[in-house]
Amino acid sequence: MKSQVKYIDRAHINNKTVLLRVDFNVALTKSAKVADDYRIRQSIPTIKYLLSKKNKIILVSHLGRPADREPELSMRPVISHLNSLLKNSRVILVKDFTSDKGRKMIENQKHNEILMLENIRYYKGEQKNTVSFSKKLASIADVFVNDAFGVSHRNNASVTGITKYLSSYGGLLLKKEIETITKFLSNPKKPYVAIIGGAKISTKIEFVDKLLGYADFLLIGGGVADTMLKAQGYEIGKSYEDKAEEKLAKKLIILAKKKKTQLILPLDVIVGNSISTDYSTEIRKIGDVPKNKYILDIGPETEAAFGSLIGKAKTIIWNGPIGYFENKLFRRGTDYIYYAITHNKSASSIVGGGSTLAAISKKEYLDKISHISTGGGAMLEFIEKGTLPGIEALKN
Repeated sequence: MKSQVKYIDRAHINNKTVLLRVDFNVALTKSAKVADDYRIRQSIPTIKYLLSKKNKIILVSHLGRPADREPELSMRPVISHLNSLLKNSRVILVKDFTSDKGRKMIENQKHNEILMLENIRYYKGEQKNTVSFSKKLASIADVFVNDAFGVSHRNNASVTGITKYLSSYGGLLLKKEIETITKFLSNPKKPYVAIIGGAKISTKIEFVDKLLGYADFLLIGGGVADTMLKAQGYEIGKSYEDKAEEKLAKKLIILAKKKKTQLILPLDVIVGNSISTDYSTEIRKIGDVPKNKYILDIGPETEAAFGSLIGKAKTIIWNGPIGYFENKLFRRGTDYIYYAITHNKSASSIVGGGSTLAAISKKEYLDKISHISTGGGAMLEFIEKGTLPGIEALKN
């Protein structure tokens, strides 16, 4: 019999100290405030459920990619935001859980307190997934719960390593992500439209390969589209070029023809002199992009073509922004895709990816999307392989 993930709502976890791995790797403003709390809010049901069973919770997350103990990547802003969301509990930072002071904080934890370890990537053993660090983490709790779908593709100590030393379970968010995406992919209704954006093909090649033959249409924007256009002999101006990426693009074009998935590339684009600030933009047809300009977004003709296909779709999956959405001048294409999806009332839709979430986080109609995944790379890998290292670790 195939082993399954045990979830907390089917287990008897009461009066325990629970090490809860969450994915609170969120964007911060210049004033060190949480810019988008979507990922944080998605794990609140798991936190509340564990508290209702009289458990003490120790939260674990990373923030960014610290090379050392950079103070700007401390979990403090996240803790401050969490305290505004959890009215009946107080979240307290444990600066170093390996120190005597940190150990005493954990030993003396009260039931109405939630402890949060400092950025887990401050510790070298986390990403190296060392046995010694995994054991240190395991030593401070009775039970491990993984609610961090967004990092479950990582073989890190706080995701996979720790499961060798503690009874381990899936949280409510992890359960929701696995069940929703699995159901979504099991019997997709036609027409099936996939939208792929972002910077590079290499980060999405296996995901796109998996979609070919299933999706009827693959709409391509962003840097991925630039590379695909270059591979077909079009001028892309000063936009990013890479020979290895072009080789992958040519491979995808051949595969798409074999598997009868239509690749839909931009018909026109917005070009300009600069990615950051450029008010002198213009619309150019593909094949008429000047050598001294950057491609910054899709054009209105492309919006209409993409919008028409999205409007007729019954299944939609979207990963990756369509242009340089960080600059409001070049986010129109991404916004157009978003509104086309949310105005299709008969389609099932999944949206995922860190940059995609950042692009849509402040929008209206978010409830019109069937599922917004907290995972970027994790969602892509789960769709490719049907599982993740962090999920498999919970089964063993």
